[in-house]
Amino acid sequence: MIDPNYISGYVDGEGSFLVSFSPREKLSIGLEARPSFSVSQREDRSEVLDLMQSYFDCGFIRYSKRDRNRRYEVRNLKDLNKVVIPHFRKFPLLSSKIKDFEVFTQICDLMQNEQHRTRDGFINIINLAISMNIGGSRRYDKKYLLSKLKI
Repeated sequence: MIDPNYISGYVDGEGSFLVSFSPREKLSIGLEARPSFSVSQREDRSEVLDLMQSYFDCGFIRYSKRDRNRRYEVRNLKDLNKVVIPHFRKFPLLSSKIKDFEVFTQICDLMQNEQHRTRDGFINIINLAISMNIGGSRRYDKKYLLSKLKI
């Protein structure tokens, strides 16, 4: 069994909490929001990802041939709210990444309460997500996302 504090420390260095957006014409609101928790590691040092997946008992591991990394991901909202978020509440992150985690938990809570199905709720989610991972890359900017909202 893996030490829960070790998981939190590992995620502090190698993990991320993010929300991605995709235009979806078939959705009444026009966009899809996808919260995700992930941890990446080079293939030759990735044993801990298997331990994390076993510890959390959810999510999946995928391999990227492009960068020879393995990535453990949890995307299911129920698993995020019932398994991942409670872990980090009990065994908190110590770096500034905790700010992204707190915003992430707000977004997951909003989505659990169906706020992503309303225009105002989705705008709130966009605004929160834009405040996360400031140094990261973004596929879409806020103006583009807002332009895709249908309702």
